[in-house]
Formats: sequence, structure tokens, C-alpha cells
Amino acid sequence: MRIVVKIGTSTLAYPTYRLNIRLVEELCKTISDIMNAGHEIVLVSSGAIAMGTGKMMLSSRPKDIPTKQAAAAVGQCELMYTYDKQFSEYNHTVGQILLTNSDVEDEERHQNFKNTITRMLELGVLPIVNENDTVATAEIAIGDNDTLGAIVASSVNADLLILFSDIDGLYTADPHKDPDAKLIPVVEEITPEIVALATGSDSELGTGGMITKIHAAEICTKNGTDMVITNGNNISALYTLSEGGNIGTRFKGKK
Repeated sequence: MRIVVKIGTSTLAYPTYRLNIRLVEELCKTISDIMNAGHEIVLVSSGAIAMGTGKMMLSSRPKDIPTKQAAAAVGQCELMYTYDKQFSEYNHTVGQILLTNSDVEDEERHQNFKNTITRMLELGVLPIVNENDTVATAEIAIGDNDTLGAIVASSVNADLLILFSDIDGLYTADPHKDPDAKLIPVVEEITPEIVALATGSDSELGTGGMITKIHAAEICTKNGTDMVITNGNNISALYTLSEGGNIGTRFKGKK
């Protein structure tokens, strides 16, 4: 199975803008084990700006573009150093791919990206993809890594995109505010009613929210790829999903 795993900043980092070491260690160990079982994995990882914010000891996430881009430059190094160190312990090689919207919109550049990532997978390398926040401005930004994950999943014809979030899946209402909210296990079709259930981002650490996940699901399902939203605090969900089980909310790809 070819699986794209997207992990967000709010899962990777504490509110202190420092790495959640225990979670990252578990993530790298689990992905390595799943790769050992014969699956192909692409990791779409947020966290560069948050890591840079912590590394440079800034008091809060930067608001202005130059400081954001400086934080991303510092944080991406920190992020890749951590992943390289962790995956090396399990004899897996990682490679970094940084994208902007221009790399997706331009046909030739998009094809180059597809050729590169496909070859990396053939060589047994684990591609780690992030938006190139050091150069991306509003005009060329993809905007959020849920969308980026969906673009990557479609580009590599993945069987499954897993979005790790700070919530268990899509609910009938906001579970933080409504105790009667119920998890929706399967979405066969993205209707206006499903879109209406989405809300914006509540996290200071990252960008996006449920609405970006619905948008990602639209991209994936059109391409025939299933997408699952599940809680990033339960990394072992990767085992369940790679073995064909269900957890969280699954959006069914159109076959």
C-alpha cells in the first residue's frame, strides 16, 4: 500500500514551540515498522515555523512574513535533523522536498516533482515534504499542509492519505463545544451538509482547521484516493489503517 501521512504542527509541537519528542519518536518508529512490512510511505510534515520560533526563543509565532520565513529557515533544519536522526536508527533514509504552489501549478515543474518523488520511493527513500515557507508568500503559497498532503497523495497515486489532527475525525457538531457531537465514521460523498460541518482553525500553532481537511478530501476522493482524519495522539492508528482497518473518519475515494 502507498500511504501519505500528514502530521500537523499542533501534533508535533508543544504550545511552547518545542518538539514533542515522545510523539516524534513514536511516529518515526511506527512509520519505519510499516515500511519494513513492505508499505511505501510519504511523510508530509508541518512544524518548520514552530520549530524555528522555539529555536530562536521568540515569545510567539511570527505574524510578519520576513520573520515567518526566517523562522521557517531555522526550523526546517531542526525538523530534518530530527527526522534524519530518528529514521537512521531504524536504517531508513529520508529525503527532503520543499514545494510552493508554483511547483504544482506549472506542468513541467509538477512533472519533475512527480518523477523525483516516485524515484525516491523506488529507491526505498522516505520523502519528507513540506511547503517551502522560506520563500512562499501569499501569491505562491499552497497555504496549508492538509491541501499539500492531498496534492502529494494525488501526485503519487496513493492508496490512502492520513491526516493526523488534534481531533478524532469529523463530527456532527464541534465536540469541544457540544457534548452530544458524534463521530462520523465514513463519508461516501462530500455534500454541502458535510462542508457545513467544518469550522476554521482554532490552533495558534498551525494553519487550517476542518475546512482545509474537507478541501483536501475533495482533492483526494476525485483522484480515487481514500482519506482518513484521525487523532495525532494515537500514532498506532497507522498500524490499523495500513492493515485495512478503520479509525477516525474515512472519506471514500471515487473508484
